[in-house]
Amino acid sequence: MASCCNSLSLEGLLSSAFRSSKRSSNAISIPSFSHLNTHGFPLKNNSFSVPHSRSFTIKASSSSTTIVEPEGIKITSVPTKPIEGQKTGTSGLRKKVKVFMQENYLSNWIQSLFNSLPPEDYKNGVLVLGGDGRYFNREASQIIIKIAAGNGVGKILVGRDGILSTPAVSAVIRKRKANGGFIMSASHNPGGPEYDWGIKFNYNSGQPAPESITDKIYGNTLSISEIKVAEIPDVDLSRTGVTKYGNFTVEVIDSVSDYLELMESVFDFQLIKNLLTRPDFRFAFDAMHAVTGAYAKPIFVDKLGACLDSISNGVPLEDFGHGHPDPNLTYAKDLVNTMYSENGPDFGAASDGDGDRNMILGKKFFVTPSDSVAIIAANAQEAIPYFQGGPKGLARSMPTSGALDRVAEKLGLTFFEVPTGWKFFGNLMDAGKLSICGEESFGTGSDHIREKDGIWAVLAWLSIIAYRNKDKKPGEKLVSVSDVVKQHWATYGRNFFSRYDYEECASEGANKMVEYLRDLASKSKAGEKYGNYVLQFADDFSYTDPVDGSVASKQGVRFVFTDGSRIIFRLSGTGSAGATVRVYIEQFEPDASKHDLDAQVALKPLIDLALSVSKLKDFTGREKPTVIT
Repeated sequence: MASCCNSLSLEGLLSSAFRSSKRSSNAISIPSFSHLNTHGFPLKNNSFSVPHSRSFTIKASSSSTTIVEPEGIKITSVPTKPIEGQKTGTSGLRKKVKVFMQENYLSNWIQSLFNSLPPEDYKNGVLVLGGDGRYFNREASQIIIKIAAGNGVGKILVGRDGILSTPAVSAVIRKRKANGGFIMSASHNPGGPEYDWGIKFNYNSGQPAPESITDKIYGNTLSISEIKVAEIPDVDLSRTGVTKYGNFTVEVIDSVSDYLELMESVFDFQLIKNLLTRPDFRFAFDAMHAVTGAYAKPIFVDKLGACLDSISNGVPLEDFGHGHPDPNLTYAKDLVNTMYSENGPDFGAASDGDGDRNMILGKKFFVTPSDSVAIIAANAQEAIPYFQGGPKGLARSMPTSGALDRVAEKLGLTFFEVPTGWKFFGNLMDAGKLSICGEESFGTGSDHIREKDGIWAVLAWLSIIAYRNKDKKPGEKLVSVSDVVKQHWATYGRNFFSRYDYEECASEGANKMVEYLRDLASKSKAGEKYGNYVLQFADDFSYTDPVDGSVASKQGVRFVFTDGSRIIFRLSGTGSAGATVRVYIEQFEPDASKHDLDAQVALKPLIDLALSVSKLKDFTGREKPTVIT
């Protein structure tokens, strides 16, 4: 990694007062966060340490220069040098916390973003800032605010305590007609001093920045020479209100209110409340000590009448309570155990670090994300007021099962298959072509915002269950989650689906495996036998956007067989270290008598074939997957 110049560094950008004339020394101190129970660690090459208070002391450099002082704000040019490894992936830039806390690492990326945007997209404009509450968000908030002011942004809207879920950021951008927004999160990845941090930028429709912008950001990180920073005090983010510095304004907003207002416009809250307050219906929500903990009580308890004890792990923590905030059968094990217990609740759900993913469970029943989006789409018009005129179109990511395709066909709706990455849905939504979409990676959403939305998915499912039971009298058997799913299978057939994740594999071996598979696919011919399966086609998925004509290539190697079965291989771009190999296995089953088979049993021949074809063990050395979904 290239070293940075010894000028005013990232820590300096956090300074609450630059070179006050009343000081005898040029040392600058940052107000402590001693009221927060956190832990820090020292970083080399910097004159600061981060004990419990996480305060910073640095020496200002004489190499920084004043650019301009508009209406009382001093804007300083801080010299810097490029830092390697800042290529932005499908969900922003994600690295270990220690990487982001290196000198100017975050600052370089933020300035490179402003260097990549047309001035009219931020000059004197409004930007939103929020995150999932993970470790380093508080310090990062101050960096971002100061650099935004230094680049001429007119106003920053910040969630109280820096808290805004990813869906809420999108909602706030859209409601307040902001120019865009920063999201501080590494999504479902662990948090804390030794773990992950991330940053991404969403545009004025609330959607993740397109590749045309993320590519420019990366290009500018390779040539950056200065950071423009406003010399303003740290902003108190613990209280809502407005603070002005000359012509720059910071408004700390309630983290929940705009998002809650939107949810009330989408769903029939009284219908859901009637379900949640029934004595014969029990609800459980696991916030995984992540950002939806800030939303769970106001929405599910205060507005919808659920019992307070139905919310577990409801306090957002910087390290997610030492957990892995990924709502799946492995990492949400406590909820799974509760739902599969003898006297378990009727409905259970969980959300992830930044609140955009979800897992849905019934009593002793798991709903796959692929089935979930299909069932929401099939029931949306009758159960959710927002869709009372019918969905405009449906879409899924390429690895997601074909269950949604069958709903689109039956309802006569336009259907799209896109690469993994929510930004690919955004163009279709903005063009009025898409209403409901989903990814097998526990992401589900609609065009109410431009991000996937965990709580939206939970409310959608509660709406479906509530609608099916609205005429049920006390004592009558309720229509359950499993009933809804099995009725769906009886109508549309079942797409057996599973995903094997091999996390933090050595990148070299994983990349070699994918290259091998690309070569194999390019040489494969229709009609070839793969065990008991006959190949229909094999390729490396490529997508041409029907709205703007942009092309996304090398999006996953597919082997599709004549019976509709598929095996897919791709590397995930959402981790912060190594490579995550994902293997997707799908088989369609129209015979209702076989719908109750365990997915791992039904798919075993295909799973064995996938592991054999890919030579995964040879390339990665892995005997077993980290996670099976």
